[in-house]
Amino acid sequence: MRLFLCEKPSQAKDIAKVLGASRRGDGCWQGTDVCVTWCIGHLLETAPPDSYDARYKRWTLEDLPIIPQKWKMLVKPKTASQFKAVKRLLGEARELVIATDADREGEMIARELVEHCRYRGPIQRLWLSALDDASIRKALARLLPGSETFSLYHSALGRSRADWLIGMNMSRLFTLLGQQSGYQGVLPVGRVQTPTLRLVVDRDRSIADFVPVPFWAIDVQLEQAGSVFNAQWRAPEDACDDQGRCLNPALAQQAAADMSAAGSARVRKITTERVREAAPLPFDLGTLQEVCSKKFGLGAQETLDIAQALYETHKLITYPRSDCGYLPQSQHAEAPAILAALQRADASLAPLQAHLEPQRRSRAWNDAKVSAHHGIIPTAAASDPARLPPKYKAVYTLVRARYLAQFLPNHEYDRTQAEFDCAGHALRAVGKQIVEPGWRRALPEALTPAKGREAPPAQVLPALREGQDCNVHGLQLKDLWTQPPKPFTEGDLIKAMKNVAKLVDDPKLKQKLKDTTGIGTEATRASIIQGLLDRGYLVKNGKALAATPAAFGLIDAVPRAIADPGTTAIWEQALDMVQSGEMTLEEFVARQSAWMGKLVERCSGMRMTISGPPLAGNAAPWKKKRRSGGKAKAGAPAKAASGKPRAPRRKAST
Repeated sequence: MRLFLCEKPSQAKDIAKVLGASRRGDGCWQGTDVCVTWCIGHLLETAPPDSYDARYKRWTLEDLPIIPQKWKMLVKPKTASQFKAVKRLLGEARELVIATDADREGEMIARELVEHCRYRGPIQRLWLSALDDASIRKALARLLPGSETFSLYHSALGRSRADWLIGMNMSRLFTLLGQQSGYQGVLPVGRVQTPTLRLVVDRDRSIADFVPVPFWAIDVQLEQAGSVFNAQWRAPEDACDDQGRCLNPALAQQAAADMSAAGSARVRKITTERVREAAPLPFDLGTLQEVCSKKFGLGAQETLDIAQALYETHKLITYPRSDCGYLPQSQHAEAPAILAALQRADASLAPLQAHLEPQRRSRAWNDAKVSAHHGIIPTAAASDPARLPPKYKAVYTLVRARYLAQFLPNHEYDRTQAEFDCAGHALRAVGKQIVEPGWRRALPEALTPAKGREAPPAQVLPALREGQDCNVHGLQLKDLWTQPPKPFTEGDLIKAMKNVAKLVDDPKLKQKLKDTTGIGTEATRASIIQGLLDRGYLVKNGKALAATPAAFGLIDAVPRAIADPGTTAIWEQALDMVQSGEMTLEEFVARQSAWMGKLVERCSGMRMTISGPPLAGNAAPWKKKRRSGGKAKAGAPAKAASGKPRAPRRKAST
């Protein structure tokens, strides 16, 4: 029997349909000499500390660091029945095709089962980017040797074990140190979670410490041949800050008075340039989350869930957990069929028909920049967006629009800049005249690049010539204040996690973070943010995220290396070496273990100050009441209904 091992039941059903495996079995779909089964995410989990030694049920500084000598995996209780089905099928299979998600984590989900169940037969790899029938058939015809992707497993396993070491040791360490300072709550620490939290803490501090500075600006309305347009006063450089804002009120007031009295302004110089803008790339997940947060108020996890449903359930888009916006050259051959399907499904696209060029190759088609996954695009299994729930329609429309934009001309406009002299003071007016709408025809307003908060609105200037006088139609002297940074929204935080390289000084680490698109992955960033919210480190005020007092205390206490995104870059460099075979998995884990031991030794004697109530849902074990109603003694772990000490949460923070 040839066994296909998928990541999710819905994925298995789609592949089984193409393979003709239509008979439902125990945890599988069966066909002629073929069987398709599935995981439900990870069916196994790394064992908690007390699985190695019962004494670890009690949290003490003396037991740290906890470093397993031989790593154990446990079957997850909630999905134990499916594990049994998979184990039985692996025992019966003569050949295995791994069909989990085509990424590092998907490889680990399958390989940990292969190892745990001791399957020793041949292995092939199905590498899928979409779940429509045509894409599945195409991938089935191009199965990869299992050896080609095996190194992804060791890389993922190294990441998982390193996360466990930090999550289990640092969370216990700082929870116990917090207890010593009087804080009675659990303080989870994680490799990605903690640097992400630091981003919000640093932003909140910059907002709190911000001292507004007054500045002055003058907007002048000029008139020429009955057309009124806006110009801005250009203050002398020696009166401005580094952003060109005038800090001298007397100078601004005198300039306003002079220009108002003058009544006219003379054109000194006019320049016009033709600007050609290429279409934006198809979406990667992070950019999609950012746009959906800003325009629709969707949370990062909500956007991911919708995109995943559009991929798995509706078959309308390709694999959504992509960190890449580029497309492979080979995929271009499918463009005419996809474009035709999109237009058949939605009559509202008819106006685009005359402008679409199916043979056009935008900058998106670039094999050199395609990673394990390409940009998120619609499939040929198109559907009218009106049939989708409103939020699904919004997300699908964005993905579709970015794809359609690749087959439309450049957006072109003439940018005109006019310089004026008014009573010895300089003015500048900027105008924009669209020449060719191009790809913007396909984009809803939500995808239009946002302007800065102080950017003047686009305007069309009248015909002007040098030496010409324009009447001063009106004038406004504005008394303004510099603004603090904006609080993070979920979309902003996703963007900051992707672009965290900006905060790292070391050029090699900076480049590594750029190469790996920052901290976290497209697949995990939403859950990291949600975890910070669930644990009470962050709260939401409308769309804005804010750090809690516990978050400030933790970031101040943890070693800088734990909260530094540069550490993630160092780890990713090492994981790349594991994937390439330059470093063994054992060597990587040994290095992480030694580093963890040094951190514990360095921090065990420190004193930390932390304020605020315990984090949501994370009251410290030793503070929970016994069933009798009495209070537990300080320092004693909580007891469950059985009377046995309650173990900490099994899943390590990430």
